Formats: sequence, structure tokens, C-alpha cells
Amino acid sequence: MTDDDRLFLVTGATGRTGGGAIKLLLQRGHRARAMVHREDERSRALAEAGAEIVEADLHDLDGMTTALQGVTGAYFCHPILPGLVESTVIFAQAATEAGVRSVVNMSQISARREAGSNAARQHWLCERLLDRTNLLTTHIRPTFFAEWLKLWWERRDGEGYLRLPFGEGRHAPIAAADQSRVIAALLLDPEPHNHAVYTLHGPVEQNHHDIAKTMSGVLGYPVHYEPISVEEFARAMLERGLDEHLVQHLSNVAVDYQNGVFAGTNDVVEKIGGCPPLSVEQFVAENRSFFETSGPNFVPGS
Repeated sequence: MTDDDRLFLVTGATGRTGGGAIKLLLQRGHRARAMVHREDERSRALAEAGAEIVEADLHDLDGMTTALQGVTGAYFCHPILPGLVESTVIFAQAATEAGVRSVVNMSQISARREAGSNAARQHWLCERLLDRTNLLTTHIRPTFFAEWLKLWWERRDGEGYLRLPFGEGRHAPIAAADQSRVIAALLLDPEPHNHAVYTLHGPVEQNHHDIAKTMSGVLGYPVHYEPISVEEFARAMLERGLDEHLVQHLSNVAVDYQNGVFAGTNDVVEKIGGCPPLSVEQFVAENRSFFETSGPNFVPGS
């Protein structure tokens, strides 16, 4: 157990990156406060693990003010939904009033002034906003999560299909667990990383034909990547009821992906997080049950 009395707030604490980060902080003997929208099985599990629980909304100034009281460092993560700029302003003001020292900000690898995605451009603006505060600020920009393979995965007639608008573009999928290790490390030691912008990647850059082949080798049955148009993908996502803001984002990052914005590898995860990131092969092997059924967003073949 550590004898320091720092308190860390994790927003999105029941999500993949936030949940992993808060568990790591608790395992290392630190005080951690989990911000959740409501009490449920996930929040109760965090409480049983030793986390303080606070129910609050990123868009509510009073709620965020309460959530940030006594906090030393915070992980700020907003879903790809409308309201990012407003919630970042609210967070920055409440954190400043509360005397919070540092923030780890979940951004986007496609965040830039000229981004076609509204969400990606807003992330760039929010990075600049946080950089202008007195908070020690680190921005993380992950490439596509390995977990996203499951969202658009179809299991049909004993085979697997990835029908996506990514052409021949490439990336190195990054698992949420590896991101959580980076987040926890940055919260615990923010000074060397103030105003840093880190892209996060897995160990091996692949196109989706390569990814499908790798998955097939682990799962033991054929897996196919079928490139589709951005228009077909967007139409299917809207028919599935996804938020228009999210679909606009995904449509534009598909073009970015084809143009190499999501490509690359580096050693950030290992250097900061403390161990090498999972490969697609390792991720699929460890999460085989993910791929026993189709994911919620797959685009069915014609």
C-alpha cells in the first residue's frame, strides 16, 4: 500500500479505458473516485473493489464541482456524442476551482484543425482549451481500439466477416487494457508529460486483410475482410440507430484511415505503461468469446 493521500477521479469509470485505469490505481493502493451516471452492477463492482463512487454528469457544472472536490488528478473521457466542447469547459472550470493539479485527456488520433469529422475537430479545440489552463495536461490519441473489431464483426455460417470502409489503409490496433496502463501511469506521474500529445498504437501495423488473416489463425475458421463504401457504411449505421454525430465522425475518419492518419506504431505504451501492448493475435486469443456471435453494428452482406 502507498502512504500518499492523493485522490484520482476517473470519468467514464464503467467504460473500457476508465474501468481499467481505476482498477490499476486501486490495485496499487491509491485512492480513486469513480464517476458514473447511475448505480448499477458495474458501479457496485467498483465500490466493492475499493473505489469511491460519485454520480454526476459531464454536462452539469454543479455535479462536476462536487465530483472534483479534493481530487489531485483526473482522467477526462467524453463519448463520441454531442456536447464535448461544453463538457470540457465545465470540467476545466470545475477542476480549476477545486485545485485539481493534472488531467489526462482522451482525445482522437484524427484530432486536428482541418479534420472533416466534427468530433475530431472538437477534440483538437478541447486540447487547446485544456492547454491554456493551469492543469498539468496530457493528451492521448489512440488509433482504433482492438475492441472495435467486435463491434463490426459478423459471424455467419461458421465464418467471420469484417465489412468496413477502410480500403487498404493500415493501423496497429490498440487494446483498451494497454491504454488503461498508460492512463494510470500518467495520473501518477504527470510532471514529465505536461502538454505532451501521445498517439497510442498496438505493436504491429496491418491492413484489414492482414487483421482478418490473423484472426482466422487464432479462431480456427475463415475470416474475411470485405471493403465497402463510406456511403454504405454510414447508411447501415444510421439504420441501426447510431447517433448522427457519431456516424458523421466515423464516416470522416474512414477517409482519414484510408489516407494514413491512423497508421504507425511507437513505443509509448511500453515506455509509459510498463509493458508491451497486445497484438491482434494476443487480443483475440484472450477475448475469444467476443467473436462467438455477431457484434451490434455489423454491416450485413447483400
